[in-house]
Amino acid sequence: METEQQQRESINASLSQDMLAIEGADTQNLPKLPPASEPESQWQQISRQVSQFLEQLPRYLGSFFQDYKQPLITVALILTAIITAKVVLALLDAINDIPLLSPLFELVGISYASWFIFRYLLKASTRQELADEIEFLKNQFLGE
Repeated sequence: METEQQQRESINASLSQDMLAIEGADTQNLPKLPPASEPESQWQQISRQVSQFLEQLPRYLGSFFQDYKQPLITVALILTAIITAKVVLALLDAINDIPLLSPLFELVGISYASWFIFRYLLKASTRQELADEIEFLKNQFLGE
């Protein structure tokens, strides 16, 4: 028994430097494990995950834009059209708030509409001239 005790102490002493042994067990047949390293703190784990994500971010964004290029362009154009319409409406509203400018614009619009009606819509020959002009412009734009 004394020799067994001395044997355990010598094994434990040799293992205490590099490896840990279980007391009261036959350590000859047990696998030896290195001592556990100090666990990472929660902040270290979070910072490691964040740094890994930031390293992968350019690749993620590049593949996202490559995969969804056409829908992103469509959404951007729709948003641009909405913003442009809102700006134009706000500008027109601001112009309409200026005294005497709104009635002046109405007078100009009524005058132009009256001229157009008298110039192109009253006689059949002038209506044909307007139709020819529209057809010419359509052919010029569409290339027919």
